[in-house]
Amino acid sequence: MSPKAKRVFYCTECGNETPKWQGQCSACGAWNTIVEQPAELTAKGSASPRRTSPGRGLNRPKAIRDVETTDELRFNTGMAELDRVLGGGAVKGSLVLVGGAPGIGKSTLMLQICDSLCRFANVLYVSGEESQRQIKLRAERLKVRGEGLYLLSETNLDDVIESVNQLKPDVLIVDSIQTMYSGDGAASPGSVGQVKECAMALMQLAKGQGITVFVIGHINKEGSLAGPKVLEHMVDCVLYFEGEEHMSHRILRAAKNRFGATNEIGVFEMGDEGLTEVPNPSEALLSGRPQDTPGTCVTCVMEGARPVLAEIQALVVPSSYGNARRTSNGFDYNRAVLLLAVLEKRGGLMVNGCDAYLNVIGGLWVGEPAADLAAIIALASSFRDKNVPGDLAAVGEVGLTGELRSVNSLSQRLAEIQRLGFTKCLVPARSHGKVVAPAGLQLIRVHNIREALAAVL
Repeated sequence: MSPKAKRVFYCTECGNETPKWQGQCSACGAWNTIVEQPAELTAKGSASPRRTSPGRGLNRPKAIRDVETTDELRFNTGMAELDRVLGGGAVKGSLVLVGGAPGIGKSTLMLQICDSLCRFANVLYVSGEESQRQIKLRAERLKVRGEGLYLLSETNLDDVIESVNQLKPDVLIVDSIQTMYSGDGAASPGSVGQVKECAMALMQLAKGQGITVFVIGHINKEGSLAGPKVLEHMVDCVLYFEGEEHMSHRILRAAKNRFGATNEIGVFEMGDEGLTEVPNPSEALLSGRPQDTPGTCVTCVMEGARPVLAEIQALVVPSSYGNARRTSNGFDYNRAVLLLAVLEKRGGLMVNGCDAYLNVIGGLWVGEPAADLAAIIALASSFRDKNVPGDLAAVGEVGLTGELRSVNSLSQRLAEIQRLGFTKCLVPARSHGKVVAPAGLQLIRVHNIREALAAVL
């Protein structure tokens, strides 16, 4: 009589196992994330097989004085924007997870870098979603030559690892982790158990053989990577590919990076022949900016070491209902509500009974407080129906009392503002350190939002 298969329950958020179903995960507190998966059957009384990394023997402890601390070996991917987000290039033996919405361009990005990587390395592109013919057609459209590029259409990770051991590539691309399965296939691909098992095998492959592995992952309806949260913990880098469906620009940002900073972004533009790098994102994000129109103001935000100019648009109209509506896109909603309250209490504008809409152009997400002053100016401009001068930008953090606080890297922001042709900039009266205004840029120093509104509107 065959043994009865055990059933275990996993949390899709954190991967916690529980013997029975429950509405809330006891580990992470998430609701309705417990799913049922079959447990791996082991023979009674037999020990579980010992896991070993592919291509490596027994790993023994080593004294800290004997551990080498040489710099990690990096290589360029052929796209400067991707190298910037990775911290200066891809690291040999690293595991990189690239996530994004369907159709955003993840597979296109990975296939395009193959054209540059194949000049000095062998690349194995594994797809569980497309056939080899489909990949070849897309490569021809993207003008990928393919010298040193090998294609494999497979969903069984054991066969993929066998192909890696035979071919011994320098770079492995897996598209996608949700289509792969390992073992006897009792659990369906994309399940919590399979994602964990496949991610662990790929990590051992990268560390054991020194292969740089790029893994593509899908996101769920909440916008986070599908699968257990432990997937993000295991990899070295987590990159998110973002963008609006109706916009041609795509933004690549790092949510985790063991080899570099996590606040860098890369900007691309999607065209008929694939993704094109945008080395000057400020100019691209400001293209088509309306002139002599109320409700718009330009600010400068720091994305890592790069200053980026962003246009903030606002629309304030009388509310037709009892409760005023607030909507924000590309700007933190709670921060927008806070600024509206400060604008009414400290600025003297009665916006409480008005619907307010805030939008950042170009699909850029503005998360730092340095954009507060520009948002205040845009809201007040729309409320008063008065134009903001087209050659003026605003940088500064707004406090609850209406005061303006200084921001970091102000000199670098001002240099970028002046380079894009602006002649005036609204800044806090007090700033950290010495701030030198570039030639041709007039600084308007104000202490609070009342002074700012009086100087501009």
